[in-house]
Amino acid sequence: MKHFLKLGDLTPEEISELLALADQLKFEKKHGIAHPRLAGKTLGMIFQKSSTRTRVSFEVGMYQLGGAALFLSSRDLQIGRGEPVQDTARVLSRYLDGIMIRTFEQAEVEALAEYGSIPVINGLTDYCHPCQVLADLMTIREHKGTLKNRRLCFIGDGNNMANSLIVGGIKTGMSVSIGCPDGYKPDAAIMEWAAANGDFTCTSDIFAAAKGADVVYTDVWASMGQEGEAAKRAEAFAGYQVSAELMAQTNPGCMVLHCLPAHRGEEITDEVFEAHANEIFDEAENRLHAQKAVMVKLMEK
Repeated sequence: MKHFLKLGDLTPEEISELLALADQLKFEKKHGIAHPRLAGKTLGMIFQKSSTRTRVSFEVGMYQLGGAALFLSSRDLQIGRGEPVQDTARVLSRYLDGIMIRTFEQAEVEALAEYGSIPVINGLTDYCHPCQVLADLMTIREHKGTLKNRRLCFIGDGNNMANSLIVGGIKTGMSVSIGCPDGYKPDAAIMEWAAANGDFTCTSDIFAAAKGADVVYTDVWASMGQEGEAAKRAEAFAGYQVSAELMAQTNPGCMVLHCLPAHRGEEITDEVFEAHANEIFDEAENRLHAQKAVMVKLMEK
């Protein structure tokens, strides 16, 4: 594993190894066991999309691993003024030990990896969000004991979260169902891959999607960069809400996860959110541990 660009690049065994390492690092942190495994290393963090959880978890994670993290907004880089990404990749490779980038185009992340000579981590693109889903899988396993043969249901926009949840779920032995409106389905190639490689369904009927689920997942209707579509999306997603009525279709003890920030009263009711707040904030915490595992796997020598 040279980079962490999308879960589709990883084998099930590599995902399992990352989850095991994340569990180990979390245990060590909880018990005050120092693990400066990246002492002297520096991670450059490129943010063309802002974030609370991504910035804090990577920065704190590098500190706990004994290294340093350097925040780089698009305003701080020549890449924001027209420098080709391949030139930025070559320059940063001379200074840093790894790059994390949170941006719009998946092609930009792939180009950084192609032209640079250091590991690149995808902190989010419009196509996928592998760091979040690694933390999600970690959280499900913590609460459910195993991923294999569990049923994961996603309700909402077939966005980067849905794309990565489909791949991560199928590769770890879960069945995956998506409940979304027509016109807002996940990536067609990912759905085709999922149908050929696992138990996968996509439907506009959210109650059918949630039937027998062990985990229900949702996300905001309009993601960052889609604010201009908010009114149109509110109309398209009316009724696509994780509610008590929806949860009645799921298996007893069903978890609820949300990548945050949540718009309570839209994609999820306040009642359901609060009933599952412990799971949701365990999930948020696990961003730290899962990403530390990725950084150690890529940057420790």
